[in-house]
Amino acid sequence: MLIKSIFFDLDHTLWDFEKNSELSFKKIFKKYTITINFEKFIESYIPINFKYWKLYRNGEISKEFLRYNRLKEVFNLFDYEIDDKIIDKISHDYIEFLPENNKLMDGAIEILEYLKPKYRLFIITNGFRDVQDKKLKNSNIKHYFEAIYDSESVGVKKPDPKIFRHALTDSGSGPNESLMVGDNYEADVLGAKKLNINTIHFVAHGEKIHNKNETIHKLMELKSIL
Repeated sequence: MLIKSIFFDLDHTLWDFEKNSELSFKKIFKKYTITINFEKFIESYIPINFKYWKLYRNGEISKEFLRYNRLKEVFNLFDYEIDDKIIDKISHDYIEFLPENNKLMDGAIEILEYLKPKYRLFIITNGFRDVQDKKLKNSNIKHYFEAIYDSESVGVKKPDPKIFRHALTDSGSGPNESLMVGDNYEADVLGAKKLNINTIHFVAHGEKIHNKNETIHKLMELKSIL
């Protein structure tokens, strides 16, 4: 591949969402003296959060609906009595606490150090603008990227081709010389493919192995490709 520009997803690809989310909930459990078994709460939250993010990505729910209802559903699952106003406060605190954490996926710094001198690096993310910016700053990786393209600023979410087209146009990158690396097959891979952008699927979260696209299981595998 004659690649000049590399576009990375952020959450679950470079920034370790699951670890940082767990750290945030530990603070929340302590602050609100929540008595649910913590491990079981986290185990339940992960797929519920994934479900609501898919609805949000597809434009079926709002940001506010996502933030409140993913928590409400988990508490309901445990028949845990909690006031709606407290859920609103927890929702706010979670968004505040989340980007304070800075755990990255294994090999993230090493691969960015390797790629930065050779390629132009960018982020395309469906995350919320203010939160994603804090994540990048607090984990000390923002300086690796020339630009951050987030769905709130562009007005559409991956896999809508408009966000990829905007990123290509704004960065002055051609699709045949660009590469998208992300963990979500639907949003990152299929979305980029609509514009004939080269793609690598980062399969590192228990997804089924497939041969539908070039895949990696560790970020450092990019070193043998690029």
